[in-house]
Amino acid sequence: MKSLYLILALFILPFSASANQQLTDYFFTAAKIGETEILTEFLNHGFPIDLRNHQSYTALMMATYHGNKNAVEILLQHGANACLKDKRGHTAMMGAIVKAEWSIAKRLYKEDCKQAHSTGKTLEKFAEVFGQTEKLNALIHATK
Repeated sequence: MKSLYLILALFILPFSASANQQLTDYFFTAAKIGETEILTEFLNHGFPIDLRNHQSYTALMMATYHGNKNAVEILLQHGANACLKDKRGHTAMMGAIVKAEWSIAKRLYKEDCKQAHSTGKTLEKFAEVFGQTEKLNALIHATK
């Protein structure tokens, strides 16, 4: 039923700024709460996967920060760019470190986005700030 509403919204609603904003909000909410069926419908209909919300977050960042591993996987499978940074220079991987979402961090680490934070901090320094050095080191050694 959710898919039907999405299809109707994508093809019947007039493409006004208001309607587009509602669709965008629905997409980000689906990522945030882990509604993988809705995410898949959006992506299968060509919705821009790396679109940013008003806070500069991508759907991948939202799914990561809210611990929705299945949504993260769907987004990555559809080509989400894990290396994008928000307005503060944080990647989805950094969000996983902050929230201690280590199963998601393990998946994101495979995307090879080990670039420095906007202030020059590496993932290791970033993890240190949040008291997550031991966990990050374990993740790094487990993925070698």
